[in-house]
Amino acid sequence: MIYITFLNIAIFQGIVLGFIILKSPLFNSTSNKFLASAIFTLSILLLNLVFEIAEAYHSFPFLRFIDDVEWAFLLPVFVFFFIVNKVNSKIKSKKILYLLFFPFAYSAILNITCDLDIIAGLYKIPDSGLAVIDTLSQIEFFLAFTFIPSLLIYSFSFIKYSEDINEKRWLIILWSIVSTLLFSWVIVVLIAIFFQYDVSFTMKIVALFGTFLIHWTTYVGIFKYKLAKDKAAVYNFLNNDLAISNTNLHIVENNIQEEYKESITADNLYFQKLELLCKEQHIYTDSTLSREKIAEELGISSGYVSQIVNTITGDNFANYINQYRVEAVKEMISNSDYENYNLLTIGLESGFTSKTTFYKAFKKVTGQTPNEYRNSNK
Repeated sequence: MIYITFLNIAIFQGIVLGFIILKSPLFNSTSNKFLASAIFTLSILLLNLVFEIAEAYHSFPFLRFIDDVEWAFLLPVFVFFFIVNKVNSKIKSKKILYLLFFPFAYSAILNITCDLDIIAGLYKIPDSGLAVIDTLSQIEFFLAFTFIPSLLIYSFSFIKYSEDINEKRWLIILWSIVSTLLFSWVIVVLIAIFFQYDVSFTMKIVALFGTFLIHWTTYVGIFKYKLAKDKAAVYNFLNNDLAISNTNLHIVENNIQEEYKESITADNLYFQKLELLCKEQHIYTDSTLSREKIAEELGISSGYVSQIVNTITGDNFANYINQYRVEAVKEMISNSDYENYNLLTIGLESGFTSKTTFYKAFKKVTGQTPNEYRNSNK
């Protein structure tokens, strides 16, 4: 009973995780659809095991089609398509790759149409028919012991095309766990066939712990990698116009060198350079930014930095910098390309040091929390 309870938990976990991947806009991509399909396939494999232990097929014969299909043929196919799409590998004819579903289709047709328990109730099978069924079953076994390992090995060869080191590391871990699970299954089945050992207990342990491991790795991986993708995109957004800033800064620097004294007004050349550093260099994205760093950049004292900012803006240095950070966040929230990005990631990449600081500064400037602002702009 305890084992069945754990199996049911794993099945429920897999179904929920699969639907989250499919339905959540955070993970909306072709590759993740194949990942969700792999998770659903694992859940069906476990469901089949639960039905066998509970002897549900005797009470409900119509469910036998679940047992008749060899779902293990599907898992490496979905993993393969997930990896290929994840790394954006260029394969000349992707349509041909859908032939990889042939072993699963072959197994399904063979086992459903040739279920001996069902056929025996309709008519007596001649010896020649039994010989044909036996041959077809041997072909199925041959496919299982060659197709599954070969496709897993082939899948691994595509991971090298990933350009992101974090993505590559996660794909290798996920591939290793799936491969270990499927290779273990193949080895256990071979031992059972050739040595006539009862491996049912071993198979149950492999299935349960392997599934929990894959679910955990998948969840952690897609969540962390999604945040990493968000961070990269936000960084590019905030730094897409660095090329035009240097010329403007050089002009201001030359003017500063020509004028040694400048009144503290909006025309103050040091303040103009500070504005350019914020507007075009986006220095506010540096979470460690301080008056001292700005003073060193401008070639003046930190006290004079505060004096300039306080006099011209009527606010202190921290609020002045946070204003730019908030405006950057607002711009991204209003941009439909970033509507599914994690708000905290956007805030941290814009220079805020924590969620508390981010939300407090944002509400001070806009009168709304980031979530409220996003909802009001939909």
